[in-house]
Amino acid sequence: LTVDADLDELEADLAGLGQSAAPGGAGQSAAPGGAGQSAAPGGAGQSAAPGGAGQSAEDAVVEAVEFAQRVETERDELRDLVQRVKADFDNYKRRVEVQRAEQRAVAAMDLVNELLPVLDACDAAIVAGHDDVAPVQSQLFATLAKRGLVKVSDVDVDFDPNVHEAVLHEEGDGDPVVVEVLRAGYLWNDHVVRAAMVKVKG
Repeated sequence: LTVDADLDELEADLAGLGQSAAPGGAGQSAAPGGAGQSAAPGGAGQSAAPGGAGQSAEDAVVEAVEFAQRVETERDELRDLVQRVKADFDNYKRRVEVQRAEQRAVAAMDLVNELLPVLDACDAAIVAGHDDVAPVQSQLFATLAKRGLVKVSDVDVDFDPNVHEAVLHEEGDGDPVVVEVLRAGYLWNDHVVRAAMVKVKG
C-alpha cells in the first residue's frame, strides 16, 4: 500500500510538471499579437506613408506662385502710379513755365509802358530842335527794339483800328488812310502797348 501511494504521488507530480511547460503558459508573451504588434503594419510605420512630404512640397509651390503673382500685380500698380505722377509733374512744370513766361511778358510790358513818356519827351525835344537829345533817344529805342519794341508812326498807310486811334478826320474818297501821326504808338512783341493817335482821310 505504501508503495502504491508513493507511485500515485509521483505520477501526480509528473503530471503537474508537464502542465507547467505546455503551450499557452508563459510562452504566450511572444505569441503573435503580443508585444510584436508594435511593428505590425499601420503602427509606427504610418508616418512614412505616401502623401506626406509630397503634399507639403506641392503646397509650397502653390504659395510661391501666388506670391509671385501678388508681387507682379503690386509692381504693375506701382509702375502705373509712378507714370501718372510723372505725367502730372510734367504738366505742372509746363504750366509753371507758361505762367512765368506770361508774368515776365507782363512785367516787361509794364516797364515799357512806363518808359513811353520818356520816348515821347525825347521825340518832342528833337522836334523842338534839341538835337543833343537824339543820341539818348536813339540808344534807348534801340535797346528796347532788341527786346521786341516796334514803333507805329508810318503815314500814308491804311487805317488799322487795332494799332491806330483816329482823333482827327478829313473828308476824302476811298478807304480811310493815315495822313498824320499826332503821337506814335508802340507794339511789344506783337502786343499793342499803346495805339498811335492819328489823323485819317477818307
